Amino acid sequence: MTDSVDLEKKVDEGFRIRWLARFLESTGFEAAVGFIIAVNAVALAWLTVISTTDPLSSVLNQIDTLCLTFFVVELVVRIISYGRKPWKFFSKGWNIFDFLVVGLAPFFQGQSTILRLLRLFRLLRIFRFLPELRLLTTSIFRSIPPLASLGLLVAMFVFLYGMTGTYLFGEQLPNEWGNIVVSMSTLFVMLTLENFPDNYVAASEISPFSFLFFASFVFFIVFTVLNVLIGIVLNAMDEARVEQKAREEKLSQLDKLLETLESSLADNELSNKELSELNQQILEIRKSEEAKKK
Repeated sequence: MTDSVDLEKKVDEGFRIRWLARFLESTGFEAAVGFIIAVNAVALAWLTVISTTDPLSSVLNQIDTLCLTFFVVELVVRIISYGRKPWKFFSKGWNIFDFLVVGLAPFFQGQSTILRLLRLFRLLRIFRFLPELRLLTTSIFRSIPPLASLGLLVAMFVFLYGMTGTYLFGEQLPNEWGNIVVSMSTLFVMLTLENFPDNYVAASEISPFSFLFFASFVFFIVFTVLNVLIGIVLNAMDEARVEQKAREEKLSQLDKLLETLESSLADNELSNKELSELNQQILEIRKSEEAKKK
């Protein structure tokens, strides 16, 4: 169990049902939930292979129903574990996600498309039990703003190259370069280097500038975009790891402070030495926070 989970137990135990929270957050129970999610994924995948008239289809649907029942019971029990403050359950993003994909399923039994989507999203709950996948997901979301800027830059260059390609090759190759829309579609496909040789060979028979056009597009757009894209994702992952490490250090300091406080108050007395030790730990936490702000 991670430091964050341990600390969360100590902080929440004032209002949570302690034994129930410990059971739900135990490694064994989380492994069991992950196993049920995997079984559910296999059942849903196999339903796409066999026909609806196959006898096995009803068995797989029953397995899916049993998995959903387990998830609903798990969701209810986790809400109950928050004791006299059940609304605190919705203070965490993953809990809200679980509630939406699990709790809403019974209300869409008559709408097969929505129900299938909820079935599919249920499988994404596996991310909450795999720390590395959570870190990767966080990195991807952190990459969205710079990726949007990169996408805008790429769109601008594709537009410029599309206009150029239309002027150079549009009359002879209308299917690939007939107008700006067709040209941009061709270039977007060429971002993956798909059909690049065919397009280059056809264009080279029309204009002497074809080599310069295609070479510059590949080196300045395709290769540059690929490297910048990788750089953005790697940078986001590094930032996420640094933040996670800083958060774990802070949680470790707070955990140590709580342990010191508990041991100091065990005899219902607080000596000057114990008080000095507590003040020193609090001072270290404050210095750490001030250093991060700078």
